[in-house]
Amino acid sequence: MAYLGTPIVIDKLLYQPKNSLVNQSINAKELEEPLNGDGFGIGWYVPEVYSEPVTFVSVSPAWSNRNLRNLAPKIKTDCFVAHVRAASVGEVSESNCHPFQYKNILMMHNGGVEDFQRIKRKLREPLSDELYTWIKGQTDSEHLFAWFLNYLFDHHKTIDPEAVIDAFEHLFVELKKLMSDNGINEPAYLNMVVTNGLFTVGTRYITSSEDPPLTLYHSEGSRYVVEDGVSQLVAPEDDDHAVLVVSEKLTDDTSWTLVPENHFVVVDSTLTVRIIPIRA
Repeated sequence: MAYLGTPIVIDKLLYQPKNSLVNQSINAKELEEPLNGDGFGIGWYVPEVYSEPVTFVSVSPAWSNRNLRNLAPKIKTDCFVAHVRAASVGEVSESNCHPFQYKNILMMHNGGVEDFQRIKRKLREPLSDELYTWIKGQTDSEHLFAWFLNYLFDHHKTIDPEAVIDAFEHLFVELKKLMSDNGINEPAYLNMVVTNGLFTVGTRYITSSEDPPLTLYHSEGSRYVVEDGVSQLVAPEDDDHAVLVVSEKLTDDTSWTLVPENHFVVVDSTLTVRIIPIRA
């Protein structure tokens, strides 16, 4: 889940909706395996205090974490992300929990690369010394993020949504080549979100045209209010506006729009939402 907009207390989205992210950690609705109990993470921005985000990760399940339950009603921010993990590549450890942070950038990933070990060394080879050393965990997600960052910083002086789009498309093209060259025939599921606190770029992507990607939705409007587990958009107050990008709809209402297959969802600093085809 990624939120950008009018400052909100994160409890309103983490816990209060009928299908909140914490509920998804134990009973996801749109996955074959409903359990996501191998840890969680949240990241949020407080730019008036520090330019880099705050992150909090844990290997305990989100549904039973006392610290998360205590913190959520006391954190108010205009940009935050949250992720619940079902471990595929990598052990259950804090270093493998999303979101991954590099300076002021956060990234989360749902999905995976089958037989990742076959290409892990190849993914690490082009990295700068700084990014090579930065990797702390074992996941395909963190390695893909490092590869993404390596290209982003090498080819773009200004980090804006268009630069992020270019880096994602380069990542997907090169990843498909690596997979093909190393005999990986199973599709890679690549629903990823990157934010710097000012804008957010998400992907709904799969490397095979024969299979559907994982679900990804967005919802936008003036202001989110949750009553009895139902989130709704209410009349704006002053300059209220907000956008949510989520793997699963938080409620059963009609405010959620499914991102098309193999498309970006881009939320810029003005909270304008664009849906753009992925050229990869």
